Amino acid sequence: MSATSRIAPPRGGLDAFPAPSRATTIRRIVWLAIALVAVLALPWFVYPPVAMDIAAWALFAMSVDLLLGYGGLLSFGHAAFWGSSAYFTGWIASHLGLPFPLAILLGAVAAMVLAVPIGLLSVRRSGIYFAMVTLAFAQMIYFVANQASVVTGGENGLQGVPKTFFGIEAIETESFYFYYAAIPIIIFGAFACWRIVHSPFGRVLSGIRDNPARVRALGYDVERYKLIAFVLSAGIAGLAGGVFAISHGFVSLQEVDWTTSGKVVLMTVLGGMGTLWGGAIGAAIIVLLEDYLSSAGFDGIGIITGAIFIVCVLLFRKGVWGTVAGLVERIRGRLPARRRPDPDDGIDAPDSVTATDTPHDESQSEAPR
Repeated sequence: MSATSRIAPPRGGLDAFPAPSRATTIRRIVWLAIALVAVLALPWFVYPPVAMDIAAWALFAMSVDLLLGYGGLLSFGHAAFWGSSAYFTGWIASHLGLPFPLAILLGAVAAMVLAVPIGLLSVRRSGIYFAMVTLAFAQMIYFVANQASVVTGGENGLQGVPKTFFGIEAIETESFYFYYAAIPIIIFGAFACWRIVHSPFGRVLSGIRDNPARVRALGYDVERYKLIAFVLSAGIAGLAGGVFAISHGFVSLQEVDWTTSGKVVLMTVLGGMGTLWGGAIGAAIIVLLEDYLSSAGFDGIGIITGAIFIVCVLLFRKGVWGTVAGLVERIRGRLPARRRPDPDDGIDAPDSVTATDTPHDESQSEAPR
């Protein structure tokens, strides 16, 4: 058996998966519209820099959920991609003077390139072993960033990152206008996550999460799918990290520290794994809570977030989004069911075929010559 036949998908390929129903498509469009309105209205109700932080962390959490919730891979090293993209974006914007959207895209590409060798060495492991391998690589990136002070600024960080945007002064100086200039990048990353998980690739990825042995028996190359998901997740995390760097005008070692990886995992679990939008909700909760506690002069933010994580794991294992969705399903289950079509109405009733329809059906059932 050749290598190509060993990794080839079943007959029909990924296109063999059924398309979503019309009701499902409409429901998805409605939710996307609601999310879009909420994102565009956010800086009117929240201080714009905080709103930008919510958007960046939300995209970061969605990238982790793409890998954890849909691929079953817990990465404790995703700060490596968030932080490396932030450094790369900040350096390009500072030294080359490129408009920040282009700098952010190049930073995301750099994160994906970095993810390839890390993924090749990580995806062959699973569970706690995968988490520890990714954590080890992230710590290596942290020490490199700390030692390469000529490029990264070391412990002082990379300072003076400009918000260059084709010479438009209002966007470069006002955080409110900057939000609307940068939010299309966040929307693009969120749409990419949504499109991935609702594609045939996403369905195979979910199958790998649930039963990798069965997916491998069907003919799919499990490690290859894991690697692609890992690289895509890193690229989306890189987009978020680049936006964060431009928004703050500063990149510190904190962005590549393991605590950043733990923080985004907390956001994902709090919002609900395997829901995609749950990560965004978890990010909003944590960022708003941190902003409120810091403005109130409270120093034990880590204690509060840790307590929230414990409560979520013990009492709300499905997260905020999953718990709310479960309650909605229970309410819908208690409502009276819709009346099904009566077979006498002639709708989807094969047993109600009349004698006049028999010749037509027999001609339809003839075997092809």
